[in-house]
Amino acid sequence: MPLARKRIFRLPAPAPTTIYVRPGYNRVLAEEFEALKVKRVALVKDKVEAHSQGDLRENFGFKAAKDAIRAVDRKMTALDRFVARNAFTEVDPATWLTKPTATVQLGHVITLEKQDVGTKRKHRFTFLVTTHGETASDPDSGIECLPHQSPLATAVLGLTAGAETKVTLPAGEAVLIVRAIRNPTAAELGRLLTAIKPPELEEDAE
Repeated sequence: MPLARKRIFRLPAPAPTTIYVRPGYNRVLAEEFEALKVKRVALVKDKVEAHSQGDLRENFGFKAAKDAIRAVDRKMTALDRFVARNAFTEVDPATWLTKPTATVQLGHVITLEKQDVGTKRKHRFTFLVTTHGETASDPDSGIECLPHQSPLATAVLGLTAGAETKVTLPAGEAVLIVRAIRNPTAAELGRLLTAIKPPELEEDAE
């Protein structure tokens, strides 16, 4: 049996990591998987019904149901692998209101200056270093969510105020300076933290 080229040169799976999430995230993952299972059962019924209608060569309902089942299967596989490859640690955002601010940690509001090495352009941002999947911004304060596992957050976690570091980000090399570290307010958290949602996963290639 010949080996498939696409299997030989496939990129290895990412190493397992610890992902910090808000309480209830594991329940959302389980509910998403159950919803996909229910959807698949309904699609299988549609496929069986379409199959009973005759000539499969021109049976577009059968083909559509078959394709939909494959799409659901891919999502279920991706979600299953996401759960299997990672450990999820729940953290309560209420603890972020009084954290020590000596170094950048999950839950801090940081003011970050970024200078692109190539263009020398400087940008200043204010971020809440937050849990997995958060992307909201607060129009009142200008704070944006920065998920802790993002390349930018990974580069600054553990740094002190005034610390400077040179990093390679997806957009290129940059020098980062942490200008300030503080705790968020309860009002800021209320505006920034959104309802917990299942992850948007990239399906593995077949």
